Amino acid sequence: MSEPRLRSVRCVADADCHRMVYDDYGPLESPHAVVCVHGLTRNAGDFERLARALAADGWRVLAPDIAGRGRSERLADPQAYGVPQYVRDIVTMLAHARVETVDWIGTSMGGLIGMGLAVLPGHPVRRMLLNDVGPRVPKAALRRIADYVGVPWRFEDFEDALAHLRKAYEPFGLTEEADWRELARISLRREEDGTLTNNYDLRIAAPFEAIADEDLELWDLWDGLRLTEPPMVLRGARSDLLLAEDIEGMTRRGPGARPMEIEGCGHAPTLMVPDQIALVRGWLGEKPAPGAAA
Repeated sequence: MSEPRLRSVRCVADADCHRMVYDDYGPLESPHAVVCVHGLTRNAGDFERLARALAADGWRVLAPDIAGRGRSERLADPQAYGVPQYVRDIVTMLAHARVETVDWIGTSMGGLIGMGLAVLPGHPVRRMLLNDVGPRVPKAALRRIADYVGVPWRFEDFEDALAHLRKAYEPFGLTEEADWRELARISLRREEDGTLTNNYDLRIAAPFEAIADEDLELWDLWDGLRLTEPPMVLRGARSDLLLAEDIEGMTRRGPGARPMEIEGCGHAPTLMVPDQIALVRGWLGEKPAPGAAA
């Protein structure tokens, strides 16, 4: 089993320097990596199973805790929580890891970060997999997110926390008890008084109030993506964040899209169950890492 190297790098924001933590799997010397970036309230732990499988296939994998999540430090200014800052932090991480090119896997917010990077001249993204996110986020989904993201969780007992997580993350579509328990381990932080709480800075909610009452339209960003092949786009069949009608638009505009619908879940597929891991492995296997043996 491939164990990650725990690494961190100091990043710069307008109001602070903050340390971002990331897991580094597979061959340390490889200048090409698969970069796996989580959703809004999630963290690098979401990719533990996938990253180990990919490392076993010979890939180098980087999985960061984006600022304010998991083990990474919080930002001094909560209004700085947003894609522009995250893109800057990712570029700093890639330089720290001595990575020149990447295959990008982004769930929800992680996909938006990848898009924000891939419009820049000279960006390092070779190809991209977007997990249940696209260039339009309906206002209903934004309002749903805004209503829960800043709400504190605090539980005395793990089983109570687990029951809450089953309801909160029901759209993930997990069916196995072991998977739910693994998700709870990733999602919760134990405080000094022994209680279990959110594993992210609640202040990440601050920027949402300004954008949650109308659709988020990013079609200009989509049209500006500088990619040599259409991104793979996964959609949970019951997703309220990536609608089927927008998938159709994505295939016709910008870089195009290779859509695939994942049954049994909404927003978003976890990429931690065997069939979804196999799907990602298959996509990556279409094009070996630069410099890898044939």
